[in-house]
Amino acid sequence: MITQATCSLVLARALSRGGTFAEIFYEDSRHFSMTLRSGRIENAATSRPRGAGIRVYDKLRSIYVYTCDVSQAGLLRAAERAAAAVTDSPAAAGDIVLTLQEHPNIHPVERLTLDVPAGRRAQVLRAADSAARAVDSRITQVTAGLLSREQHVLIANSEGLYTGDTRVYTRLLCSAVASDGTENQTGTDNPGALMGFELFETRVDPEAVGRKAAQTAVTMLTAPYCRAGEMPVVIAGGFGGVIFHEACGHSLEATSVAPGMSEFCGKLGQAIAAPCVTAIDDGTMPGEWGSENIDDEGTPTTRLVLIENGVLKNYMVDRLNGLKMGMAPTGNARRESYAYAPTSRMRNTFIAPGNDDEQEMIRTMGDGLYAAQMGGGSVNPATGEFNFAVQEGYLVQDGKITTPVRGASLIGKGAQILMRIDRVGKTMTMGQGMCGSLSGSVPTNVGQPTIRVSLLTVGGK
Repeated sequence: MITQATCSLVLARALSRGGTFAEIFYEDSRHFSMTLRSGRIENAATSRPRGAGIRVYDKLRSIYVYTCDVSQAGLLRAAERAAAAVTDSPAAAGDIVLTLQEHPNIHPVERLTLDVPAGRRAQVLRAADSAARAVDSRITQVTAGLLSREQHVLIANSEGLYTGDTRVYTRLLCSAVASDGTENQTGTDNPGALMGFELFETRVDPEAVGRKAAQTAVTMLTAPYCRAGEMPVVIAGGFGGVIFHEACGHSLEATSVAPGMSEFCGKLGQAIAAPCVTAIDDGTMPGEWGSENIDDEGTPTTRLVLIENGVLKNYMVDRLNGLKMGMAPTGNARRESYAYAPTSRMRNTFIAPGNDDEQEMIRTMGDGLYAAQMGGGSVNPATGEFNFAVQEGYLVQDGKITTPVRGASLIGKGAQILMRIDRVGKTMTMGQGMCGSLSGSVPTNVGQPTIRVSLLTVGGK
């Protein structure tokens, strides 16, 4: 780690030609990955990214320089480069005195993945592979991967902050391909947590992961194509929450709100969703994939109610965009690594449980679509327009789930879908993913109970 004395010198150098604020973000990480394909371990690799980023505010402009040379001389050179870009802020006199700030660790780790024998790690992949292949003779290929990341960070700034955190991520990836000799379909399941190898003793059953991926692939292999049109849609919990994450969550990040590029700008205190909708972004959930003890600016993480009974209550705010908006940071500043400046990002974002019965949702919807698993998609935060693939879907006819269908997509606008949610189930579950934005790719949880949207455009054939 970098000492307080070195940090003080580097921050002073960064502000030597002006600037209103300076910050150091230091990272020392260990990454591990192992992949099994077609029953064979193809690779097992470790890496150790280490470096630091130095940020200077020139009024409301941000200057960012990063380096992998974390010696005192290397950090001072990076600080000098950042200082040279300051043009509008006068230099501030005075020494920078840092004070250590410690935070409770609410995500304790029992066993680091790299401390586990290689043979035991491989057993996890082989268990997922064997279970997937046992589902059906039409499973022709299975790929399983084990990922772990042990990230140590230190954050210091010109306001006197000196703090740090350790984040340990573990994830199992499984993809199964089903083929009938003419067509292929793929199913996936990729659970993870802010935990060590104990993940596979407490939360994740590798065999269940393999079976789930394979069953999705087999089901979709024989499914006809979905018809297109407007219809009611029931979206299952867990990774179904990606539709809120993409269609609405990004539009509530200060990254979009501060420059006026969000459909929800200026709508705090206004109803933007149906009264049955409460949405939360929570970085404090113990062991969850998107949690942290502090964010990447050193702000303690929070439980942030975004929407309460349909009313917009909060945005997700980082330090710089908070200055532009006149709002305090909310613990949402995140970055992929030291090579990125932070900005406001989601953590564990979900629609809170409601009071509706899931069977009643389907029984009373008439004809429509049941989206059991969501796939990838895209959104324009300025307009809220989105398009998402349905990885596993079923027709609902006269209130009964009938035929599996493939090729379905959900199309609409975030503000529109929020107002059209008319049922919210009682049990919330989450799915794990990697979210990409201006500050790189970060782990995020998406979640919801099963919900019903009264009318939504479904793309298909």
